[in-house]
Amino acid sequence: MEELIVINWPEIKEVINSLNTGFIKSLEIFVLTLLGAIPLGFIIAFGSMSNIGIIRWFNKFLVWIIRGTPLMLQLLIIYYGPGIILDNNWWGSGAAGRFTAAMIAFILNYACYFSEIYRGGIEGVPKGQYEAGEVLGMTKNQIFFKVVLLQVIKRIIPPMGNEIITLVKDTSLVRVISVYELMWNGQNFIKSEGIIWPLFFTGVYYLLFSGILTVLLGRLEKKMDYFKV
Repeated sequence: MEELIVINWPEIKEVINSLNTGFIKSLEIFVLTLLGAIPLGFIIAFGSMSNIGIIRWFNKFLVWIIRGTPLMLQLLIIYYGPGIILDNNWWGSGAAGRFTAAMIAFILNYACYFSEIYRGGIEGVPKGQYEAGEVLGMTKNQIFFKVVLLQVIKRIIPPMGNEIITLVKDTSLVRVISVYELMWNGQNFIKSEGIIWPLFFTGVYYLLFSGILTVLLGRLEKKMDYFKV
C-alpha cells in the first residue's frame, strides 16, 4: 500500500515562515513600484501630450516599447544587459543589485502603463471645462488642479485598480533574476522537499492580498460616486 502523506505542524510552520519572508519581499516590491511609478507615470503622460515634438515622440516610443514587450523580458535585459552588452555589471552580483534592477524594471513598466491611463483621463475631460475656467479668470494650473484633476481621478480609478491588482501577481516575475519573493519561496519546496502543497498556501497569500486591495479600491471608487463626470 502507498504511504499516506502526513503533513505535520512543524512542517506547516516551516512553510508559513518561509512564505511570510517571501511575502514581505513581494510587498516591498509592490509598494516601491507604486511609489515610483505613480509620479513617473504623470511625467511620461505629460511628455506624451507635450507640444514639443521630440519629447512627445520619445515618450510615445518609450511607452510603445514597454507596453509591447513582456515584463519578464525587460527584467532580464535590465539586469543582464549592462554586464553583457557594456561589459560593466552596474548592479553587482548580490541580492541588493538584483533587487535594484528589478525595481527599475517594475517602476518603468508600470509608469508607462499608468501614463496611458492618465493621458486618457486628462484628454477625456471636455474642453468646455477648460474654457469655463478661463472665462472665470483662472490660471492653467488652477484649472487643472481645481477643475480637471478631480474628474481625472474619478475616470482613472477603475483602470488603475486593474493595474494595481495585476501588479500583485507580477511581483512573482522577479524570481527569474533570483529575487527571493513569495512565489520563489513556495516553489522552492518542490526542489528541496519534493512537495507541492506549499504552492496552494502561496495561492492563498495572493488571493488574500488581491482581495483586500479589491475591497479598498471598491470603497475608494464609491467615495468618488458623488462626483459625476
